[in-house]
Amino acid sequence: MNVILRCLAVAALLSATARAQTEAPGAIRLVTLNAPLPQDPDLKRAELFVLEQKYQEAYDLLAPFKDAKSNDPDFIYWFGRAALGAKRADEAQALFERSLELRPDWVDAHLGLGRAYFALGDYGSAKIEFETVLRFDTLPPDLLTQVEIYDRAAAQYLDEERRLIGFAYLVAGIGHYWENPTAATPESGVDLRGDPFYQARGGFGLNYELPNSYAIDMNLDYRFRHYDNHEIRNESDWRWFAEVSRTVGESNLLLALRGRVSYRGNGQYRNDYGIYGDWRFRATSVNQFNVGAEVRRRRYPTGPLRDRSRTIGELTLGWTRSFAVGRGSFSINGSGGYEWATSRPDGNSSFYGAFGSLNFLIADRLDGFLAASWQHDSFSDENRFDSDPAEGRVGTFNRTDNIYEVGGGLVWRFAPGWSLRLEALYDRDTSNAPTNEYNSTTLWINVWKDF
Repeated sequence: MNVILRCLAVAALLSATARAQTEAPGAIRLVTLNAPLPQDPDLKRAELFVLEQKYQEAYDLLAPFKDAKSNDPDFIYWFGRAALGAKRADEAQALFERSLELRPDWVDAHLGLGRAYFALGDYGSAKIEFETVLRFDTLPPDLLTQVEIYDRAAAQYLDEERRLIGFAYLVAGIGHYWENPTAATPESGVDLRGDPFYQARGGFGLNYELPNSYAIDMNLDYRFRHYDNHEIRNESDWRWFAEVSRTVGESNLLLALRGRVSYRGNGQYRNDYGIYGDWRFRATSVNQFNVGAEVRRRRYPTGPLRDRSRTIGELTLGWTRSFAVGRGSFSINGSGGYEWATSRPDGNSSFYGAFGSLNFLIADRLDGFLAASWQHDSFSDENRFDSDPAEGRVGTFNRTDNIYEVGGGLVWRFAPGWSLRLEALYDRDTSNAPTNEYNSTTLWINVWKDF
């Protein structure tokens, strides 16, 4: 009986103690020592928050684990996505960089890092980073439009989970063409051309991401120019690209088929087609290098230009650098090659040259660009004859040409996807055979819509 009474007393005491802990304000609660503490973040839940654009909820869920999970590329990547969506672009940049240290070939992290640079206004670095993944060959020349198109394509892949991503554009404008005097067309007694024109352009670029960081890329571009002069041929030009690329760490490797079909007037066309390979390497966040090689055939199927058909082999080297915290960039490229398998009177030719461009933001929605190129051609056959004894030139000689282009423009991005573009181009060809010289100036203004 005493044992039973003692047990009842202990039970009553425990019940009263438990009731007091529950009801008394500020009472100390008992803690079960074996209750599990959270060891891992709920990453699946965080992913769902990000895809639902609940970025702050995802950030708050993952933030307590950022130190413990600093070597987990999946955690770091999704934490970066959450930080970017929560307007913490600086933190997102560091997180994506860490994720790529752990998994260098990861397309998602490369695109995420590009978007972080874009959100920070570092457009030069954003372009370099996006180009470790994306191959859009028909972009306009200005930096601001390029990175906005890249960023929108990256958002399609990351936020909408689309494997097939891309962009398209439509362009319309007016301009004027002036033919300038050359040694073969002195100013006196020569009727030089000066014609207004209307022009239009349209095209698209597609990128389909495959497993193991491979991608299939396709680009198509059409340009048309109508001159307000019935004696002058209109210009019609198709350009196409079909490519396979792969992201390998900070590099992008490409193997492509590409071509061009140009109308030359009087029912004649020029067809270009060839195989092209290219390697891009992101050396740092502000430096990109590339090496490219191509073999192509330029063919004039019929007509008096048929003898100009030829095969061309070309090697290119390039360097792109971002500066001014990404609000500007420049590119320098060198090229060289050889043309053969031709019936043109001057024979085969070797060539080399250089190309440079400069992009710069003037204001948040206004940017500009400058570009210049030069190419030297040296022909193999002594087909030209000079009979000017006064100048000491008598006999045959090899033709040599120098081709120069200088251009630039201003671009105002006045609404999402819309821009007004004022551009100019100066073109000059010089030659030791004056009949091959050419000189012109072209000015035009376009409205561009990309989507």
